[in-house]
Amino acid sequence: MKTSRRAFLAATGAVAAGALLPGDAGAGKISYDPTYPVVAYPDARIEVLDPAFARYRLFSAAIERLATGFLWAEGPVWFGDGRYLLFSDIPNNRIMKWEEETGRVSVYRKPSNYANGNTRDRQGRLITCEHDSRRVTRTEYDGSITVLADAYQGKRFNSPNDVVVKSDDSIWFTDPPYGILGHYEGTKSKPDMDHSIYRLDPKTKELTRVVDEITGPNGLAFSPDESRMYVVARPKMASRVVYVYDVSKDGKKLTNRQLFMDCGDGNADGFRVDVDGNLWMGWGSKPEQNGVIIMSPQGKQIGHIHTPERIANLTFGGAKRTRLLMTGCQSLYSLVVDVQGATVS
Repeated sequence: MKTSRRAFLAATGAVAAGALLPGDAGAGKISYDPTYPVVAYPDARIEVLDPAFARYRLFSAAIERLATGFLWAEGPVWFGDGRYLLFSDIPNNRIMKWEEETGRVSVYRKPSNYANGNTRDRQGRLITCEHDSRRVTRTEYDGSITVLADAYQGKRFNSPNDVVVKSDDSIWFTDPPYGILGHYEGTKSKPDMDHSIYRLDPKTKELTRVVDEITGPNGLAFSPDESRMYVVARPKMASRVVYVYDVSKDGKKLTNRQLFMDCGDGNADGFRVDVDGNLWMGWGSKPEQNGVIIMSPQGKQIGHIHTPERIANLTFGGAKRTRLLMTGCQSLYSLVVDVQGATVS
């Protein structure tokens, strides 16, 4: 199915005009709002580029704008046991909370040290990358914060960006300089060392560099069987690419780097993988490109979810891990799809 430019602009314009303020309707209350956009099914903004994507699109599901009013929303992580999403609003120096049951949006933590990426460990605790403190932390069950790592071989990290946790409890995170290039998403400072990707064993406290050379590492995700890792990078700080690495047999290094995708004039950021191995990737550049693109494990683009704002990151949530929750420039979006995320966050 192809989306005409006129249909695309009409649909995205309707969403922008009908911005949904969080919690207006209240739990269990149905209200009529004449300004709210009416979306005909199937939603034309969900574009099928290959038959392989058709089975993931639900006929009677549409893109929802759940909340707005942020400056740069990032790092969504789903807490299924509490039915809520946490995500970073980096320039506002806070972590936000969206509740699925009520639609309520509130501040979870402020200041957040300009937090960016978030995930959960296998014990359900929040793991966070912080730009301003240049560290990775864990929020304990009682709300206290434990510093997991803030330096490598005596040198401070640049600005930890995105983070994932492997099934062996190891914590993997990227460390580009984006959070210290200016004062908008942290505090302007000079990098202390080269960009890299790290692995932390929280049991032994062993911290290792898992790649020898990479520029501008950003989003990262394991394949469903954890035999491969996908990483967004920015060679020579030019256009972005996605690399795919093999994970070593001992699970401690990344080897055999290959180019999975050249983003061209597009801009990949954070992403997650579904149970079938497809990459759901935050995307943006030109207005008609903004949203989420879906790549098959073979590197073919099979779908495109169009949104009026660039999408920085996303995760799978909801009761069945089929609700795609997307953080954009200023807003939080949602779309229910017919496939589950490979991990809980």
